[in-house]
Amino acid sequence: MFAPRDPDEYLLGSERRVIRVRRHWACLLWEVFEAAGLLIGAVLISSLVPADVWLVQNLLWYAALFILLRFAYFVIEWWVERIVVTDKRFMLTSGVFTTKVAMMPVTKVTDLTYERSVAGRLFGYGTLVVESAGQIQALNKIEYLPDPEGVYDAISELVFGDKKAQAERFSMMKAKRAAAGKKIT
Repeated sequence: MFAPRDPDEYLLGSERRVIRVRRHWACLLWEVFEAAGLLIGAVLISSLVPADVWLVQNLLWYAALFILLRFAYFVIEWWVERIVVTDKRFMLTSGVFTTKVAMMPVTKVTDLTYERSVAGRLFGYGTLVVESAGQIQALNKIEYLPDPEGVYDAISELVFGDKKAQAERFSMMKAKRAAAGKKIT
């Protein structure tokens, strides 16, 4: 009831999921460093303040608890967010308390670009820039995308590839599932 919906629940019966990923863990690095620095600062200040000044001690430990809870929220938010690409659309589902679903049809894509910084090459992430016909969409720039070359190739095949070959491949996947006795959706 309170858990966010699985992104696959937003897919239509006629859609085929191509990619489903969450952002790379490196997007949390700043929050890790920030939380660690603030916690170390709180512990150092607490060790310098005399024990008989209990109000300041309590405030410091409540601040440390707040820092930990804030960091936990960022991790949960990262864990819940998903990037889903189907044969018909791009979707970005996010939100811990309020679920948000951003969507863009694949047919609107006019140009794809991916960028990788030095840190991105080192850790294995990149940025995918999706451009559409003269307007900025909700999914214009997807940062911290894991395996950007693989995602770029898969999306390029969807957008600019042979539609007949894709339809045949999709039909073969359905036929294999039916032969294996799985439910066809």
